[in-house]
Amino acid sequence: MRWTTGDRGNVEDLRGRSGGMRAVPMGIGGVVVLLLLSWATGVDFMSLAGGGGPAPSASVGTTGSGPVATTPAEEKRVDFVDAVIGDVQEMWQQKLGNRYQPTRVRLFRDAVDTSGCGFAQAASGPFYCPGDQRVYLDLGFFDELQQRFGAAGDFAQAYVLAHEVGHHVQKLTGIDSRMREMASRNPSQRNELSVRLELMADCFAGVWGHATNQAGRASQGHVELESGDIEEGLRAAAAIGDDRIQRMQTGRVFPDKFTHGSSEQRVTWFRRGFERGDPEACETFQ
Repeated sequence: MRWTTGDRGNVEDLRGRSGGMRAVPMGIGGVVVLLLLSWATGVDFMSLAGGGGPAPSASVGTTGSGPVATTPAEEKRVDFVDAVIGDVQEMWQQKLGNRYQPTRVRLFRDAVDTSGCGFAQAASGPFYCPGDQRVYLDLGFFDELQQRFGAAGDFAQAYVLAHEVGHHVQKLTGIDSRMREMASRNPSQRNELSVRLELMADCFAGVWGHATNQAGRASQGHVELESGDIEEGLRAAAAIGDDRIQRMQTGRVFPDKFTHGSSEQRVTWFRRGFERGDPEACETFQ
C-alpha cells in the first residue's frame, strides 16, 4: 500500500492517559454491546465484565494523563491509521452523503475506559463502541495480527480498520439497532445474529477495497493499493475466522459458539464486497 501522511484528524491519542475503574450495573443493552465487541482474538468481553454482572465504566482518561513514550516506528503506525481511516471515511461520505457522520480511532495502551462501553483491555483487540461511536485500538494488535495469526502486511491492518468503520456505518444506518431488536426477541439466535453483523462489516471492508482500487481515485484519497494487497486482506480474513481461532485455542471447533464467522465465510464476504463494490450486496440478514 502507498499512503499519504495527514494531519491526524482521524485519531484521538489516549496512549498517555490512565483511567480508573468503577462498577456500575449493566442491563441487557450493555450485555449485547459486550457480545458485539468480541474480536478475533477469541477473548470474551463478558468475562472481562464479570459474566454480565457489575461492569466497570468511566469517562475516558478520568484519572490523569502524561507524556507518550513512543518510537518513530510507532508514530508511523499512528500516521498509517489516520490515513486509512481518512480514506475509508471519504468513501462512506461519498456513498451515504449527509447520513454519514465521521468517527475517530481512539488509540490506547493496555486498557481503556471508554465513554460508551465501559472498561476494555488490549487483549480484546480492536473494537467499535456504539455508545460513543468511536473505534478503539491498541497499536500492539498489529504485531499480534502478524505474529499470532500469520496475517502480515499493511493491507491486513487496513482491513481490520475498515471492518471497524463498517460497524460505525451499521450504527448510523440503523442496522446495529435492528440486530439488537432481533437478538432481544430471539436470545437463542444472538450468536448467529452477531456473525451476520460481523460478516457484513467484512463485506463493507471489501467495498472500501474496491473503491480504493479504482483507477484515478488514488489521487483523491489517502491510500493507493499495490499488487498483492487484496491477497493480504483475504489472508487476514481467513486467519481470524472463528473456526481457526477455536482450533488454535482448544484443538476443536464449536460452530454454535461462533460470533464472527468461519474463515471461509469471512473470506467469502470480504471478496463479495471487493468484487461488487456495492454496500447493497452486503445484506447478510436476508
